[in-house]
Amino acid sequence: MKKILVPIDFSQNSKNALRFAAEIAVKNSASLELLHANVAAIYSVPLSEYASATVYAEDRNYDESASRLLERTKHELFENPAFAKLKVDTRVEEGYLHSCIRNVAQEDEVDLVVMGTKGAAGVNEFLVGSNTEKVIRTAPCPVLAVPENTEKFTIKTVLLPSTLKDDQKGIFNYLAEWQKVFGFNVKVLYLNNPSGFPTDGSAEAAKNRLAEAAGLTKLEVIMAMGSFFEDSTILSVADQYDVDMIAMATHQRHGLSHVFFGSITEDTVNHSNIPVLAVPIAWKKS
Repeated sequence: MKKILVPIDFSQNSKNALRFAAEIAVKNSASLELLHANVAAIYSVPLSEYASATVYAEDRNYDESASRLLERTKHELFENPAFAKLKVDTRVEEGYLHSCIRNVAQEDEVDLVVMGTKGAAGVNEFLVGSNTEKVIRTAPCPVLAVPENTEKFTIKTVLLPSTLKDDQKGIFNYLAEWQKVFGFNVKVLYLNNPSGFPTDGSAEAAKNRLAEAAGLTKLEVIMAMGSFFEDSTILSVADQYDVDMIAMATHQRHGLSHVFFGSITEDTVNHSNIPVLAVPIAWKKS
């Protein structure tokens, strides 16, 4: 891991996520890039030449102010001796948050996005979703969603919900790299379904095959039989075993596919009170 991208909106929530990102960066000898998205610029529709000049000046002033605030945020981070030697860049982009993150992550070859999340619920979740949900669906790299009010970044146990099929190789490989740094135990949660593995040891065998290929150790399988609301089961098991982080592969479905099938990962992120690491199934470490 070489570069971590952290979206900053100057809220305490985003600054808390920055602290988590800094801790990960220190352990991996990685650099940080702080990104602020000027969403207001999207709605600037000039009605005349005069309005155009006025809007341009306002946008330029906003970007300059945001750049100064990012520099201040960076220096506040450096006040912690543990982060004083980190390499930190700052950047202001105009556009929707998820598209800014996607473009910058691709352009700067980012390995991980770390962002604070407040989740979404009820009608808002159904119609709009959370910013983090949109980022997970479009990011070209893994995303670590850090719920607001998360105080400690101590990873002793990670819950890995998985179908244990071949398309899960990526999440097993990626989590093995994290395990080398943090040394955590892994609880592999198999959510059983009619087309899945029976309870005769097939899930254990599949887990072993994926884990051995990835070099992932210190893990055990937990079976959840006949679950209909997978995200609720995941969060219930996470609470039962007192895990510190949930790691999941995501298909990043779009359009009608997302409408009809949804995303267990996004639903889990929206309702989790612990960090969730979402890894695109198609993503491969460069």
